[in-house]
Amino acid sequence: MEYLPILILVLSFIGLLLIGVPVAWSIAISSLLTMMTSISMLPALTTVSQRMATGLDSFALLAIPFFVLSGQLMNKGGIAHRLIDFAKTIVGSLPGGLALINVIAAMLMGAIAGSAMASASAMGSILGPEMEKEGYSKEFGAAVNITSSTTGLIIPPSNVLIVYSLASGGVSIAALFLAGYIPGIITGLFLMIVASFWAKKKGYKVGKKSTLKEVGSSFVRAFPSLMLLVVVIGGIVAGIFTATEASAIAVLYTLVLGIIYKEIKYKDLSQILLDSCGTTAIVMLLIGASMSMSWVMSYENIPQSISSVLLTVSDNPIIILLIINLILLFVGIFMDMTPAVLIFTPIFLPIIEKLGMDPIQFGIIMVMNLSIGLCTPPVGSVLFVGVGVANTTIEKVIKPLLPLFIAMIIALFLVTYFPQLSLWLPSLLDL
Repeated sequence: MEYLPILILVLSFIGLLLIGVPVAWSIAISSLLTMMTSISMLPALTTVSQRMATGLDSFALLAIPFFVLSGQLMNKGGIAHRLIDFAKTIVGSLPGGLALINVIAAMLMGAIAGSAMASASAMGSILGPEMEKEGYSKEFGAAVNITSSTTGLIIPPSNVLIVYSLASGGVSIAALFLAGYIPGIITGLFLMIVASFWAKKKGYKVGKKSTLKEVGSSFVRAFPSLMLLVVVIGGIVAGIFTATEASAIAVLYTLVLGIIYKEIKYKDLSQILLDSCGTTAIVMLLIGASMSMSWVMSYENIPQSISSVLLTVSDNPIIILLIINLILLFVGIFMDMTPAVLIFTPIFLPIIEKLGMDPIQFGIIMVMNLSIGLCTPPVGSVLFVGVGVANTTIEKVIKPLLPLFIAMIIALFLVTYFPQLSLWLPSLLDL
């Protein structure tokens, strides 16, 4: 086995991150240095550049900028307020009612927008002050908001699942979308249980019970927003349109909805488009750089080397899956989700296929693992957004975050060792 390329790749990547080089450039430079162990500098530079460009030459990736734009339109279009009002009528009277509202609203927002950052920003700014007014601690509110926002990465439509489909060589996006529902709901339920116990222990206020009329009224107001889920996912599953076409329909639908709600005005569109372009540019640079690293690793036979080492440790699927989960949990702490999916899918996919695991199930496991990483320092983007919106510090949020982390990890291991939790819905519809 050739260890030099692995050493150069790992050490140069970690070293660049430690000195403050942005993640995308760290990935690209370490890929170039690794490539230079086999060929001279100019051909290596040309190859890495070409791989970055060809990595973005994919029709499926067009869905990402459209879903990013639809998420921005939802944030500005009053959809979050209507989802929160609906969630309030369902669980507002339970212990920790406002925390439970945050979880349910984040799940609904995720199921519509597919963005953890958008959800954390919207829910934190709307529900945060309300929770403080009701006597909830700022840190507890931020912790619930941070963790619940990640459910939108598992519940479709999810940009990360589209990236996984690309990295895995074409696993059905429709099947991945359906596979995410039950794991996402389970994660949300576990977070609600923990939040409820914590709120009861701290003696936080309980809201008044909503009447059937109030529930019906809030549902009617939220219904057009919830219908987006039916239109997008229903259309993909029924084969009416592809995920990419669905993302464009989502933009049109949310724009019309925002105009009808009178929340989006013509003058707002330029800023919405600018914000969407900024987010898309960052994501696409990460994807291009990660695709080049993935190709370099394949060229240097790094996935095969890691695979053979891992399979010599044990031939027990339970042990191997535990090791892979621990590695991905560790990776999620230091690496953003998109490059992690693109880099580690080619490494672990051959291993899990040898174990007889379905690639659809593994996609959900990988996203659940890396979602936890988004809530942890030093790279956790959702953690920083949640803390920033709540106007608190990471140190203060860690204590209420820990039990919520445990809930997410329990959900992860249930999905890992009980395949039908993720595979039942796709198999039901022959996907």
